[in-house]
Amino acid sequence: MDDHYQTPLISRAIRNAARNRKLARGAIFHSDRGSNYMSTEFGRTLKEHSLRRSAGRTGICFDNAMAESFFGALKNERVSRVTYLTREMTRRDITRYIEFWYNRKRLHSAVGYRPPREVHAEYQKLQAVA
Repeated sequence: MDDHYQTPLISRAIRNAARNRKLARGAIFHSDRGSNYMSTEFGRTLKEHSLRRSAGRTGICFDNAMAESFFGALKNERVSRVTYLTREMTRRDITRYIEFWYNRKRLHSAVGYRPPREVHAEYQKLQAVA
C-alpha cells in the first residue's frame, strides 16, 4: 500500500506474492492496459517470475469482473464503514479483512458459495494427487 499506483508498487506486490506463495510457472497476470502494466519495467518483473501478461480490451470492464467484484466488496463491506486515521492503520485493517474474513469466511458465488481459501486448498490437494 502506498500513496501512488505506479509500476514500482505493482512490481513490489508481485515480488511479495512470489515470496509468500509459489507462483505457477506460466501463470497469467491479467490487468487493464494502463501504462503501469504495459511498461518495460513491469514486463521484466513478470518475466523474472515466469508469469505471462494478459491485458483486457480497452473500455471492456467484463475482462476484469472478478477483480472489480473484489474491490467492490472491499469498499462496501469494509472501507466505507471505517474512518482510518493513519496509512498504517488502513493497511492493517484491510489486511485483516482480506486474510481473516474475505479469504476464510466470506462465501463467493463464483466458487459455489464457498470461501476462497477452501477452494484453493481443494485445488492444491488435487494438484498434489495429479
